[in-house]
Amino acid sequence: MKNLNRVHLNGLRALETVGRLGSLQAAAEELGVTVGAVSQQVIKAEEQLGRSIFDRTARGLQQTAFGTPFLARLSAAFRQLSEAVATTQRRDDAILTISVAPIFASRWLIHRIDRFAAAHPDISLRIEATTTLVDLARSDVDLGIRVGPGTWPDVTAEFLLPQVMFPVCAPALADKIRTPQDLARQPAVVDGNDAFTWERWLKAAGLPIAPPKARHVFSDASLCLDAALAGQGVLLAWPVLASWALKEGRLVAPFPIRVETGMGYYFVTAPGMPEPRKVSLFKRWLRAAIAEDEDGFAGAVIQAR
Repeated sequence: MKNLNRVHLNGLRALETVGRLGSLQAAAEELGVTVGAVSQQVIKAEEQLGRSIFDRTARGLQQTAFGTPFLARLSAAFRQLSEAVATTQRRDDAILTISVAPIFASRWLIHRIDRFAAAHPDISLRIEATTTLVDLARSDVDLGIRVGPGTWPDVTAEFLLPQVMFPVCAPALADKIRTPQDLARQPAVVDGNDAFTWERWLKAAGLPIAPPKARHVFSDASLCLDAALAGQGVLLAWPVLASWALKEGRLVAPFPIRVETGMGYYFVTAPGMPEPRKVSLFKRWLRAAIAEDEDGFAGAVIQAR
């Protein structure tokens, strides 16, 4: 630890921030100081270390051969410091803060949250519904749930379930769908932002037939679900979006065919942090609730036939 007496902490912070963000301007904005102040801190830190961390070029500061591994180790050290400080700011065992996408919160979690509360009355849930990727090490969020490939940096990702797609529709419309070929004669509700199309589902399902024609195209999956509930067409949905409507009988699944998209749902937490009891309890409850949804899917298919 005596080596730390050689250089001021603010200088090390300046070096790490410039190295991570790639410019003096970006570092100044994060640190809340002027560009000139960051530049002086970098120069002074290099003098105290006795090594050049950056080369000054026409394109700005470039990491030296020594600077690149040095800055990587510095970033890792500051990340650990940040995580240590974060433990003093959060960790109220009576409050569990979860970051989830708005659709997960409004279409799945909100319908089941009372069951968790009844099972664990000593824990209050605080839901942050956002698509922003929260910095878990620097926030009071205890647990995130994300959909994607599971390869996000600076988090520990734990697989929850695969994302699968399948057709759903209102019961009245399902009466007109007896075989996959009948889909081509029905209107479709389409999520304009979803890369997983009817063509992909039909191909993966081994059904060489024409896709249903779009009646409505929306830029929001929640609006798509509302349109399907209103009987306006067949929708390619996924369990998190449609499971409650299926459970309630407001939607049915004409066929049991479900196709994986290659994406999945993951629990994400700050790396290197011990798992609090409240997080373990929620994860266990959520897995059980999802397993219950899986058991109910067959019933939703049977109702449609």
